[in-house]
Amino acid sequence: MVIVYSVLLMAGLFLMLIAGVAFVQDKKYFTSAPKDIQEAILPRKERFPGAHAIGWCLMVLSLVIMIGALVLAGADGVKAELSFGAMFVRYLAMFWLLKLFDILFFDWFLLCHSGFYPHFFPETKELVGPHQFGFNKKSHVIQVLLCIPVSAVLAGICMLF
Repeated sequence: MVIVYSVLLMAGLFLMLIAGVAFVQDKKYFTSAPKDIQEAILPRKERFPGAHAIGWCLMVLSLVIMIGALVLAGADGVKAELSFGAMFVRYLAMFWLLKLFDILFFDWFLLCHSGFYPHFFPETKELVGPHQFGFNKKSHVIQVLLCIPVSAVLAGICMLF
């Protein structure tokens, strides 16, 4: 079941990316992008009437999916009477699989090897590519480490039930 919950997290994160890049398109939501890409992105008007509203609805849906995956994982663990350690490992595996998805799909594929970002932001076409891979190593390491206490807290919450 960890794989199912992890895939839900990944789907939610991907939906959030689509919402931000394709519909909301506000430069302030690209703070995790490489600095040169952030600087190159030009301010955008709404792509079509209602695009921002659609984007924000998709953002909310993506958060619901991701929170739902975490709640379902916890409820399933409580129902199965998992120990704290088992719940901790479940959440940690989910978060680390999500981080792996982020690194391989978002960074390696979408940023470095596809035309995804330049499709929506043509001014970034010359900036994206394989040379960008690994630009955010430090933040990835911090996030991987933060998964440990967050998983412990979630597992602890599950132990209350």
